[in-house]
Amino acid sequence: MAKLRPYFNIMKRNILFISCLAMLSFSIWQTDFEKAKKIAAEKHQLILLNFSGSDWCIPCIKMRKEIFDAPTFMAMADTSLVLLNADFPRKKKNQPNPEQKKQNEYLAEKYNPEGKFPYTVLLDANGKLIYQWDGLPNENAAAFALKVKTISDANK
Repeated sequence: MAKLRPYFNIMKRNILFISCLAMLSFSIWQTDFEKAKKIAAEKHQLILLNFSGSDWCIPCIKMRKEIFDAPTFMAMADTSLVLLNADFPRKKKNQPNPEQKKQNEYLAEKYNPEGKFPYTVLLDANGKLIYQWDGLPNENAAAFALKVKTISDANK
């Protein structure tokens, strides 16, 4: 058992690291479109806007866990993107405040009028549409991150 102790310590550190990444991932997503545009302009970055149904849309939940929370995507996003989420939860306890709800509806009218979920768009700092993904991408986080990075680099 004493021989296994170093491995347990390594596992605990890895679990802590992964937990911190997940919390960081959640906290870097903007919810204010104007603030996201301002940050994108200042940093010369693009905005990745994701429309999600966080408490009912299975593909949305899968996209968050398998792509957006992945360290490869987060590392790329940290240097290339301003992340913006427009969430449309169904459960009463998860409803955004009225101001946030109004903004999400505005974003949906402008960029997602068909109401698709998940639906992800890449925008410039002025809000001009550059690229769009309809549904859950059929690729892993690394491939998705590379595609987004390539598009981002070509549009700076």
